[in-house]
Amino acid sequence: MEKNLLDVIRIGIFYDGYYFYKVSNYYKYEHERKSRISISGLHEYIRREIADLTQIDIRRCQIIDAHYFKGRSSAKDLGDKVQSERVFEDILMRENIVSHYLPLRYSENNTVIEKGIDVWLALEAYELAIYKHFDILVLVAGDGDYVPLVRKLHTLGTQVMLVCWDFSYHNENGDIVETRTSRQLLDEVFFPVLMSQKIDQENSDFIRELFVPEKIWDKFLPFNSSQPENNGDMEKDAAVQEFESIIVSLNQNGFGFIKDEERNNIFFHYSTVTNRDFSELKPFVKVKYQVEEDEERSKRDEAQRFRAVKVTVLDD
Repeated sequence: MEKNLLDVIRIGIFYDGYYFYKVSNYYKYEHERKSRISISGLHEYIRREIADLTQIDIRRCQIIDAHYFKGRSSAKDLGDKVQSERVFEDILMRENIVSHYLPLRYSENNTVIEKGIDVWLALEAYELAIYKHFDILVLVAGDGDYVPLVRKLHTLGTQVMLVCWDFSYHNENGDIVETRTSRQLLDEVFFPVLMSQKIDQENSDFIRELFVPEKIWDKFLPFNSSQPENNGDMEKDAAVQEFESIIVSLNQNGFGFIKDEERNNIFFHYSTVTNRDFSELKPFVKVKYQVEEDEERSKRDEAQRFRAVKVTVLDD
Protein backbone atom coordinates (compact mmCIF):
# COMPACT_ATOMS: atom_id res chain seq x y z
CA MET A 1 0.00 0.00 0.00
CA GLU A 2 1.70 3.15 -1.21
CA LYS A 3 0.85 6.29 0.71
CA ASN A 4 2.29 9.76 0.83
CA LEU A 5 4.27 10.41 3.99
CA LEU A 6 1.52 12.68 5.35
CA ASP A 7 -1.45 10.59 4.21
CA VAL A 8 -3.76 8.84 6.68
CA ILE A 9 -4.94 5.25 6.34
CA ARG A 10 -8.71 5.67 6.43
CA ILE A 11 -10.37 2.81 8.35
CA GLY A 12 -14.08 1.97 8.50
CA ILE A 13 -15.38 -0.69 10.93
CA PHE A 14 -18.67 -2.56 10.49
CA TYR A 15 -20.06 -4.83 13.22
CA ASP A 16 -22.47 -7.70 12.78
CA GLY A 17 -23.97 -6.94 16.20
CA TYR A 18 -25.44 -10.34 17.02
CA TYR A 19 -22.17 -12.02 16.06
CA PHE A 20 -20.25 -9.66 18.36
CA TYR A 21 -22.81 -10.31 21.11
CA LYS A 22 -22.18 -14.07 20.89
CA VAL A 23 -18.41 -13.56 20.97
CA SER A 24 -18.58 -11.34 24.03
CA ASN A 25 -20.85 -13.75 25.88
CA TYR A 26 -18.49 -16.61 25.07
CA TYR A 27 -15.53 -14.82 26.67
CA LYS A 28 -17.63 -13.82 29.66
CA TYR A 29 -19.21 -17.18 30.46
CA GLU A 30 -17.38 -19.96 28.62
CA HIS A 31 -13.73 -18.92 28.18
CA GLU A 32 -11.22 -18.97 31.02
CA ARG A 33 -10.81 -15.18 30.86
CA LYS A 34 -14.36 -14.67 32.19
CA SER A 35 -14.54 -11.14 30.80
CA ARG A 36 -16.29 -9.37 27.96
CA ILE A 37 -14.68 -7.76 24.93
CA SER A 38 -13.79 -4.07 25.20
CA ILE A 39 -14.87 -2.11 22.13
CA SER A 40 -12.22 0.56 22.71
CA GLY A 41 -9.60 -2.15 23.23
CA LEU A 42 -10.68 -3.89 20.04
CA HIS A 43 -10.45 -0.66 18.04
CA GLU A 44 -6.94 -0.01 19.32
CA TYR A 45 -5.97 -3.58 18.48
CA ILE A 46 -7.31 -3.15 14.94
CA ARG A 47 -5.26 0.04 14.47
CA ARG A 48 -2.10 -1.71 15.66
CA GLU A 49 -2.76 -4.74 13.46
CA ILE A 50 -3.20 -2.53 10.40
CA ALA A 51 -0.05 -0.58 11.27
CA ASP A 52 1.93 -3.83 11.48
CA LEU A 53 0.48 -5.28 8.29
CA THR A 54 1.01 -2.12 6.22
CA GLN A 55 4.28 -1.04 7.88
CA ILE A 56 2.77 2.41 8.44
CA ASP A 57 3.00 4.44 11.64
CA ILE A 58 -0.01 3.75 13.86
CA ARG A 59 -0.61 7.49 14.18
CA ARG A 60 -1.53 7.47 10.50
CA CYS A 61 -3.98 4.56 10.92
CA GLN A 62 -7.20 6.28 11.88
CA ILE A 63 -10.72 4.94 12.32
CA ILE A 64 -12.87 7.52 10.58
CA ASP A 65 -16.19 5.65 10.72
CA ALA A 66 -17.73 2.75 12.68
CA HIS A 67 -21.19 1.18 12.45
CA TYR A 68 -23.04 -1.46 14.48
CA PHE A 69 -25.97 -3.48 13.03
CA LYS A 70 -28.31 -5.65 15.11
CA GLY A 71 -31.88 -6.85 15.50
CA ARG A 72 -33.66 -5.46 18.54
CA SER A 73 -36.71 -6.50 20.54
CA SER A 74 -39.57 -4.11 21.14
CA ALA A 75 -39.74 -2.18 24.42
CA LYS A 76 -42.68 -4.41 25.43
CA ASP A 77 -40.63 -7.59 24.98
CA LEU A 78 -37.55 -6.16 26.66
CA GLY A 79 -39.39 -5.17 29.84
CA ASP A 80 -36.85 -4.24 32.52
CA LYS A 81 -34.01 -4.59 30.01
CA VAL A 82 -34.90 -1.35 28.22
CA GLN A 83 -32.48 0.57 30.42
CA SER A 84 -29.70 -1.94 29.76
CA GLU A 85 -30.26 -1.60 26.03
CA ARG A 86 -30.03 2.17 26.33
CA VAL A 87 -26.82 1.95 28.36
CA PHE A 88 -25.18 -0.18 25.67
CA GLU A 89 -26.19 2.40 23.08
CA ASP A 90 -24.43 5.01 25.23
CA ILE A 91 -21.27 2.86 25.13
CA LEU A 92 -21.46 2.72 21.34
CA MET A 93 -21.90 6.49 21.15
CA ARG A 94 -18.89 7.07 23.37
CA GLU A 95 -16.82 5.07 20.90
CA ASN A 96 -18.30 7.07 17.98
CA ILE A 97 -20.10 4.02 16.62
CA VAL A 98 -23.34 4.60 14.72
CA SER A 99 -26.08 2.13 15.70
CA HIS A 100 -28.47 0.58 13.18
CA TYR A 101 -31.38 -1.55 14.40
CA LEU A 102 -34.12 -3.58 12.76
CA PRO A 103 -37.02 -5.10 14.74
CA LEU A 104 -36.74 -8.78 15.57
CA ARG A 105 -39.52 -10.83 14.01
CA TYR A 106 -41.43 -13.92 15.10
CA SER A 107 -41.38 -17.12 13.10
CA GLU A 108 -44.37 -19.47 12.79
CA ASN A 109 -43.34 -21.37 15.93
CA ASN A 110 -43.00 -18.12 17.93
CA THR A 111 -39.20 -18.10 18.03
CA VAL A 112 -37.58 -14.75 17.34
CA ILE A 113 -35.43 -14.35 14.25
CA GLU A 114 -33.13 -11.64 12.94
CA LYS A 115 -33.89 -10.83 9.29
CA GLY A 116 -32.25 -8.39 6.91
CA ILE A 117 -29.36 -7.21 9.07
CA ASP A 118 -26.61 -8.67 6.88
CA VAL A 119 -28.16 -7.13 3.75
CA TRP A 120 -28.47 -3.73 5.41
CA LEU A 121 -24.88 -3.89 6.66
CA ALA A 122 -23.62 -4.79 3.19
CA LEU A 123 -25.52 -1.96 1.50
CA GLU A 124 -24.37 0.65 4.02
CA ALA A 125 -20.77 -0.57 3.96
CA TYR A 126 -20.59 -0.45 0.15
CA GLU A 127 -22.21 2.99 -0.08
CA LEU A 128 -20.02 4.49 2.65
CA ALA A 129 -16.90 2.98 1.10
CA ILE A 130 -17.73 4.94 -2.05
CA TYR A 131 -18.40 8.25 -0.31
CA LYS A 132 -15.76 8.09 2.43
CA HIS A 133 -13.00 6.39 0.45
CA PHE A 134 -11.94 3.84 3.05
CA ASP A 135 -8.49 2.42 2.48
CA ILE A 136 -9.35 -0.54 4.70
CA LEU A 137 -12.83 -1.68 5.70
CA VAL A 138 -12.93 -3.91 8.77
CA LEU A 139 -15.70 -6.50 9.07
CA VAL A 140 -16.41 -7.87 12.55
CA ALA A 141 -18.34 -10.88 11.29
CA GLY A 142 -18.06 -14.51 10.26
CA ASP A 143 -20.92 -15.19 7.86
CA GLY A 144 -20.31 -16.27 4.27
CA ASP A 145 -23.20 -14.01 3.22
CA TYR A 146 -20.70 -11.12 3.28
CA VAL A 147 -18.59 -12.58 0.46
CA PRO A 148 -20.39 -10.54 -2.28
CA LEU A 149 -19.79 -7.37 -0.25
CA VAL A 150 -16.06 -8.12 -0.03
CA ARG A 151 -15.86 -8.68 -3.78
CA LYS A 152 -17.68 -5.40 -4.46
CA LEU A 153 -15.36 -3.53 -2.12
CA HIS A 154 -12.35 -4.90 -3.97
CA THR A 155 -13.64 -3.33 -7.20
CA LEU A 156 -13.50 0.05 -5.43
CA GLY A 157 -9.91 -0.50 -4.38
CA THR A 158 -10.97 -0.89 -0.73
CA GLN A 159 -9.05 -3.62 1.06
CA VAL A 160 -10.97 -5.69 3.62
CA MET A 161 -9.85 -6.89 7.02
CA LEU A 162 -11.92 -9.62 8.65
CA VAL A 163 -11.91 -9.74 12.47
CA CYS A 164 -13.37 -13.09 13.46
CA TRP A 165 -13.51 -15.81 16.10
CA ASP A 166 -13.91 -19.59 16.02
CA PHE A 167 -15.11 -21.22 19.23
CA SER A 168 -17.31 -23.92 20.68
CA TYR A 169 -18.96 -24.59 24.03
CA HIS A 170 -21.66 -26.67 25.68
CA ASN A 171 -25.06 -25.00 25.92
CA GLU A 172 -27.65 -25.46 28.66
CA ASN A 173 -28.73 -28.76 27.06
CA GLY A 174 -25.21 -30.13 27.12
CA ASP A 175 -25.00 -29.91 23.33
CA ILE A 176 -21.87 -28.56 21.64
CA VAL A 177 -22.50 -25.19 19.98
CA GLU A 178 -19.95 -24.12 17.38
CA THR A 179 -19.30 -20.74 15.81
CA ARG A 180 -17.08 -21.08 12.76
CA THR A 181 -15.99 -18.41 10.29
CA SER A 182 -16.88 -19.03 6.66
CA ARG A 183 -13.85 -20.44 4.86
CA GLN A 184 -14.89 -18.66 1.68
CA LEU A 185 -15.06 -15.34 3.51
CA LEU A 186 -11.58 -15.90 4.97
CA ASP A 187 -10.23 -16.63 1.49
CA GLU A 188 -11.74 -13.47 -0.03
CA VAL A 189 -10.40 -10.81 2.36
CA PHE A 190 -6.94 -9.22 2.22
CA PHE A 191 -6.35 -9.34 5.97
CA PRO A 192 -7.94 -12.24 7.92
CA VAL A 193 -7.43 -11.78 11.68
CA LEU A 194 -8.31 -14.93 13.65
CA MET A 195 -8.84 -13.37 17.06
CA SER A 196 -9.53 -16.61 18.93
CA GLN A 197 -6.06 -17.89 18.04
CA LYS A 198 -4.35 -14.63 18.91
CA ILE A 199 -6.10 -14.41 22.28
CA ASP A 200 -5.18 -17.98 23.22
CA GLN A 201 -1.60 -17.87 21.91
CA GLU A 202 -0.48 -14.37 22.90
CA ASN A 203 -0.25 -12.66 26.26
CA SER A 204 0.73 -9.11 25.31
CA ASP A 205 -0.63 -5.89 26.78
CA PHE A 206 -2.62 -5.42 23.57
CA ILE A 207 -4.41 -8.74 24.10
CA ARG A 208 -5.11 -7.98 27.76
CA GLU A 209 -6.57 -4.62 26.77
CA LEU A 210 -9.13 -6.44 24.63
CA PHE A 211 -10.98 -7.29 27.85
CA VAL A 212 -12.67 -4.92 30.26
CA PRO A 213 -12.24 -5.25 34.03
CA GLU A 214 -15.54 -6.52 35.39
CA LYS A 215 -15.87 -3.78 38.00
CA ILE A 216 -16.06 -1.33 35.10
CA TRP A 217 -17.99 -3.36 32.51
CA ASP A 218 -20.74 -4.60 34.81
CA LYS A 219 -21.84 -1.02 35.39
CA PHE A 220 -22.65 -0.81 31.72
CA LEU A 221 -24.25 -3.82 30.12
CA PRO A 222 -26.21 -6.98 30.85
CA PHE A 223 -25.10 -8.51 27.56
CA ASN A 224 -27.75 -11.21 27.44
CA SER A 225 -30.40 -8.66 26.44
CA SER A 226 -32.24 -8.91 23.12
CA GLN A 227 -30.99 -12.35 22.22
CA PRO A 228 -33.15 -13.88 19.50
CA GLU A 229 -33.08 -17.50 20.60
CA ASN A 230 -34.59 -16.88 24.05
CA ASN A 231 -37.23 -14.23 23.50
CA GLY A 232 -40.64 -15.87 23.36
CA ASP A 233 -44.09 -14.75 22.46
CA MET A 234 -45.41 -12.61 25.33
CA GLU A 235 -48.96 -13.92 25.21
CA LYS A 236 -47.74 -17.50 25.05
CA ASP A 237 -45.45 -16.97 28.06
CA ALA A 238 -48.31 -15.53 30.07
CA ALA A 239 -50.15 -18.84 29.85
CA VAL A 240 -47.23 -20.86 31.23
CA GLN A 241 -47.26 -21.62 34.94
CA GLU A 242 -44.64 -19.76 36.96
CA PHE A 243 -43.06 -20.71 40.28
CA GLU A 244 -41.20 -18.70 42.90
CA SER A 245 -38.14 -19.73 44.89
CA ILE A 246 -34.51 -18.74 45.53
CA ILE A 247 -31.21 -19.35 43.80
CA VAL A 248 -29.22 -21.95 45.73
CA SER A 249 -25.97 -22.02 43.75
CA LEU A 250 -24.17 -20.29 40.88
CA ASN A 251 -21.28 -21.36 38.67
CA GLN A 252 -18.88 -18.89 37.04
CA ASN A 253 -19.31 -20.77 33.76
CA GLY A 254 -22.76 -19.27 33.40
CA PHE A 255 -25.27 -21.58 35.04
CA GLY A 256 -26.88 -22.18 38.41
CA PHE A 257 -29.65 -23.98 40.30
CA ILE A 258 -32.94 -22.80 41.80
CA LYS A 259 -34.29 -24.39 44.95
CA ASP A 260 -37.21 -26.63 44.08
CA GLU A 261 -37.72 -29.59 46.40
CA GLU A 262 -40.57 -31.02 44.35
CA ARG A 263 -38.45 -31.20 41.18
CA ASN A 264 -35.01 -31.85 42.72
CA ASN A 265 -33.79 -28.28 42.11
CA ILE A 266 -33.94 -26.55 38.74
CA PHE A 267 -30.98 -25.97 36.43
CA PHE A 268 -30.84 -22.58 34.66
CA HIS A 269 -28.50 -21.09 32.06
CA TYR A 270 -27.34 -17.45 31.98
CA SER A 271 -29.23 -16.86 28.73
CA THR A 272 -32.61 -17.53 30.41
CA VAL A 273 -32.33 -14.65 32.91
CA THR A 274 -34.71 -11.93 31.73
CA ASN A 275 -34.02 -8.82 33.81
CA ARG A 276 -30.48 -9.05 35.20
CA ASP A 277 -27.03 -9.92 33.98
CA PHE A 278 -25.96 -13.32 35.26
CA SER A 279 -22.87 -11.77 36.87
CA GLU A 280 -25.15 -9.68 39.14
CA LEU A 281 -26.90 -12.73 40.64
CA LYS A 282 -26.19 -14.04 44.14
CA PRO A 283 -27.32 -17.08 46.12
CA PHE A 284 -30.62 -16.68 48.01
CA VAL A 285 -31.93 -14.07 45.57
CA LYS A 286 -35.65 -14.60 45.03
CA VAL A 287 -36.76 -15.44 41.49
CA LYS A 288 -39.78 -16.54 39.55
CA TYR A 289 -39.29 -19.09 36.81
CA GLN A 290 -40.91 -21.31 34.23
CA VAL A 291 -39.81 -24.91 33.73
CA GLU A 292 -39.71 -27.62 31.12
CA GLU A 293 -38.43 -31.16 31.26
CA ASP A 294 -34.71 -31.55 30.57
CA GLU A 295 -34.94 -34.61 28.36
CA GLU A 296 -31.20 -35.20 28.10
CA ARG A 297 -30.64 -35.16 31.87
CA SER A 298 -33.77 -37.22 32.47
CA LYS A 299 -32.50 -39.87 30.10
CA ARG A 300 -29.00 -39.80 31.58
CA ASP A 301 -30.15 -39.90 35.23
CA GLU A 302 -33.04 -42.28 34.52
CA ALA A 303 -35.29 -39.91 36.46
CA GLN A 304 -37.31 -36.88 35.52
CA ARG A 305 -35.23 -33.66 35.55
CA PHE A 306 -36.24 -30.08 34.83
CA ARG A 307 -34.63 -26.84 33.71
CA ALA A 308 -35.77 -23.23 33.77
CA VAL A 309 -36.66 -21.65 30.44
CA LYS A 310 -37.29 -18.17 31.85
CA VAL A 311 -35.89 -16.72 35.09
CA THR A 312 -36.88 -13.32 36.46
CA VAL A 313 -35.33 -11.75 39.55
CA LEU A 314 -37.95 -10.48 41.98
CA ASP A 315 -37.21 -7.13 43.59
CA ASP A 316 -37.62 -6.89 47.34
